[in-house]
Amino acid sequence: MLLIEHLYDGPDDTTNTLTLSFDFRTKSRLRTTLDSGEDVGLFLPRGTVLRGGQRLLSSDGGIVEVVAAPEALIEAACDNALDLTRAAYHLGNRHVPVQVGCNMRGGWLRLAADHVLEEMLLGLGCTVRHLDAPFEPEAGAYGAGHNHGHHHDSGPRERRGPRIHEYRKSA
Repeated sequence: MLLIEHLYDGPDDTTNTLTLSFDFRTKSRLRTTLDSGEDVGLFLPRGTVLRGGQRLLSSDGGIVEVVAAPEALIEAACDNALDLTRAAYHLGNRHVPVQVGCNMRGGWLRLAADHVLEEMLLGLGCTVRHLDAPFEPEAGAYGAGHNHGHHHDSGPRERRGPRIHEYRKSA
C-alpha cells in the first residue's frame, strides 16, 4: 500500500489521481483507493483539508492530484442580495459548510443536499435546485485556505492556531 504523508507543490507532472468527496477530503487519516485501483493510506497533518487540484507526494515518489468528486448538492439563489445574505447567515449560524459563487443570474450558495435545510432556504425566499457537482465550501474566516477558526484556548487570538471541525462519515 502506498503512503501519502506530504502535500506537493513542485513542478513534476501528476502520475495518478485520487477522487474524494468533501467529507473524505477533510480526513487526515484515511485508507482509500487511487483512481488507478491502488490502495493508499493518507497520513497528513491534522486539520488538513484537501481541495480539488491540490497535489500530494506518495511514498514511491509519484505525484497524486486530488479530484473533488461530484456530490448531491442543493444550490440556493435569491432575487436580491439581502435575502441571499440572510440565507448565508442562517446556514453559517448552523455551521453548515457552504460554497459561495455567482453566475450570470447572480449569487448562489451550495451545500450538501439536506431536506431540512432546503425547507429553511425556501422559507427564507430562496429558489433551490438540485445538482451533482464537486463541492468546495469556504474554509472559514480564520483559515488560510484550509482551516476553520474555532479553537478553545484562552490565549490571545494571534497565538491561537486555526482549526477545522472534524467531519464524520455517515453510515
